[in-house]
Amino acid sequence: MLFGSALTSLGAWIYLSLFHGNFWQKGPILEPKSTPDAAPDVAIVIPARDEAESIAACLTSLLEQDYDGKLSIILIDDESTDGTADIARSLPDPHERLTVITGAKRPAGWSGKLWAVHQGEQEALTRIGPYGYVLLTDADIMHAPEHLASLVAKAREDDLDLVSEMVALNCESNAERFLVPAFVYFFAMLYPFSRIASERSRIAGAAGGTILLRRRALERIGGIKALRGALIDDCTLAAHVKRSGGRLYLGHSALAWSIRPYRGMKDVWHMIARTAYVQLRHSPLLLFATILGMAMIWLLPIGLTLFGKGRERRIGLLTYLLSCLTFVPTLRRFGLPLWRAIPLPLVAAFYMAATIGSAIDHHRGVGVRWKNRSYTDEAS
Repeated sequence: MLFGSALTSLGAWIYLSLFHGNFWQKGPILEPKSTPDAAPDVAIVIPARDEAESIAACLTSLLEQDYDGKLSIILIDDESTDGTADIARSLPDPHERLTVITGAKRPAGWSGKLWAVHQGEQEALTRIGPYGYVLLTDADIMHAPEHLASLVAKAREDDLDLVSEMVALNCESNAERFLVPAFVYFFAMLYPFSRIASERSRIAGAAGGTILLRRRALERIGGIKALRGALIDDCTLAAHVKRSGGRLYLGHSALAWSIRPYRGMKDVWHMIARTAYVQLRHSPLLLFATILGMAMIWLLPIGLTLFGKGRERRIGLLTYLLSCLTFVPTLRRFGLPLWRAIPLPLVAAFYMAATIGSAIDHHRGVGVRWKNRSYTDEAS
């Protein structure tokens, strides 16, 4: 039985390495481009709740975008208590691009972020023409001056309805170096970028830090209202767009980066646990299957390597080395030494524990917690 389990684990890794959309490879990276000819209108929507630490840097980088078309920036202040809106209004805005909206009280059935985005969407649609675009981004993201032009050029050149990028994440603290590269790696394993782009695949995904959306695609799905209760809003939006016949792109960004720090392992734990059980549709059966599968893929090979004997140990070692090799491109992207692939099973165990913690929170009635709010099934 142990031999069969070892072969199953090895077979799973051979499949993942060769036939799972090349998820572990470098992945697409958007190259800097200049503003396309006849640049379309763009409205940027930023929901913000208690973002005083980052909002000035974020908005300044957007106000300084090198974009020749009509550009509007709409910040929705989602009941902040730290002066986020005041900071935003005080920023220099020589081209009068910025509008700050005081968000209305959230109705039942909406997640807080999407209610804020919906309010920004309503304003954005008054600022752009029928062939314009809406850029959704977060209040803790900074953008290189050519970022918007590059996104629009990509959308126009490849006739894409949604262009999204996984922005560069902080990787400075010990917790970030240990856990953040694996977050990107696991995300790509769940949502292989090549399959997101393929019209033959049902897989759809996006990264909330940067989502450029064609107006026609947004209207075709019924607007943000169509996903009003979603707690994993970026991938839900991508799924709606793809099901409606839209074409998607997701890649890594060299032109945008997050300035939100994860100073300790507790911060990363909360990031994972916030939506892990939502991803599993609050199903104990899916949770059990996921933990079992992850144990087979991540824990069994290292267990056999350390404690197995004979052919089981050899197969376990081969499987473990294969898993480490697939992590190397991610480590190189973060500029980290290759030895950090060695504790990857331990990192996976941390993610497994956080997923279980997410389920425990849900069944305790805590729900998804974010920005001093808690969402239960009412908004799921």
